[in-house]
Amino acid sequence: MQTPTVTFVTLGCKVNQTESEAVAQLFRQEGYRVVDSGEPADVVVVNTCTVTNTGDSKSRQVIRRMIKANPESFIVVMGCYAQTAPGEVLNIEGVDLVLGTQDRNRILEYIEIARAAQKPQNAVHHIWKARDFEELPLLEEETRTRATLKIEEGCNQFCTYCIIPYARGPVRSRRPENALAEARKLTEAGYKEIVLTGIHTGAYGQDLGSQWDLTGLVRELVHISGLERLRLSSIEPMEFTPRLIQAIEESGVVCRHLHIPLQSGSDAVLARMKRPYTLADYAELLQNLRAKLPGLAVTTDVIVGFPGESEEDHQEALDFVTGCEFAGMHVFPYSRREGTPAARYPGQLPNAVKQKRVREMLEVARQSQERYKCHFVGQVLDVLIETVDEAGTAFGHTGNYLEVSLPPSDAERTWEAGSLVWVNLKAEHLGLS
Repeated sequence: MQTPTVTFVTLGCKVNQTESEAVAQLFRQEGYRVVDSGEPADVVVVNTCTVTNTGDSKSRQVIRRMIKANPESFIVVMGCYAQTAPGEVLNIEGVDLVLGTQDRNRILEYIEIARAAQKPQNAVHHIWKARDFEELPLLEEETRTRATLKIEEGCNQFCTYCIIPYARGPVRSRRPENALAEARKLTEAGYKEIVLTGIHTGAYGQDLGSQWDLTGLVRELVHISGLERLRLSSIEPMEFTPRLIQAIEESGVVCRHLHIPLQSGSDAVLARMKRPYTLADYAELLQNLRAKLPGLAVTTDVIVGFPGESEEDHQEALDFVTGCEFAGMHVFPYSRREGTPAARYPGQLPNAVKQKRVREMLEVARQSQERYKCHFVGQVLDVLIETVDEAGTAFGHTGNYLEVSLPPSDAERTWEAGSLVWVNLKAEHLGLS
């Protein structure tokens, strides 16, 4: 009997990537072979994104493209767009199964139900009834460099521009014993770095009572034998408690790189976004963190062109962001998302205005990142080598997330992916001219 095959197409964020890899493990456990998306497959899984209207549109395009390219395949659509609009997805001719952002661990069971029924099935349930973190298989990738450990699902924040709470439901935290057990397995498998991730990572433990929070989990994780680096993914500004900052400060394992979403450098815009902090709060946090964690890399997200954002608001944002000296920034034009309060706000800005403001913010980001990099020329930092190309050049990141390229001439021996090496950084290593 021929080995059944499955292929995955994943849109959107790193959490989606992590979940696709975990679901692929479920198929492997049932004897499937995972193939590249360009190859014929018995089952095609499209993991969708819904963060913007554009995300919905792109998800639909990809679904139709995969159906056309795989007319004999069983088509599964899962993820955030499937969760928020299962009817729309089911109406696409050729879709066999719609699965949202829960019950992914039952995907093979649902496939059998749909095959037996010989008609498309909607397996999406009301997300706000979800109460437990969904355990998915341990990721077993071939690389042994950086592993992602998902510890939390859902978000209770309801920022006015964001659809994610409607797609992911309430905060559900992974049981600490399960998170710690998976971390131990990952280090035993050879991973040097673990990235803690979630939809709202800093909310970890809100549903577990007073016994556990993110700080408590971090304090346990850093003592796992063989773990060289623990990297925290996006943490909201108001979630940096004194206890969490102290835990980072006292540990040599937690990376000196924190991603702290700002979203806007204007107090008026932050208020309309329903972000629960002011620019003064954010600036005070940065000052506190940098005093305790010298050399810290702070990266961030910024949305420009939010409804009602005036030229004065934009200029305030440029000035504030310049003063923050970020090591890296993700800059997005505001994208209207139906189903969110901001989609109905007056003062929606033309695309041309938003694109101009994006360019101006990106220039601030470029200059800020270059200044940060320059501080580390001549310093000796640890680099986790992630890939080595055919010419022998190694690529990786420092603990504070500087992207580094190392030519073969700098190696005492051949660079090896997965190794942690100490490097005296030169300008060319950091892409500085």
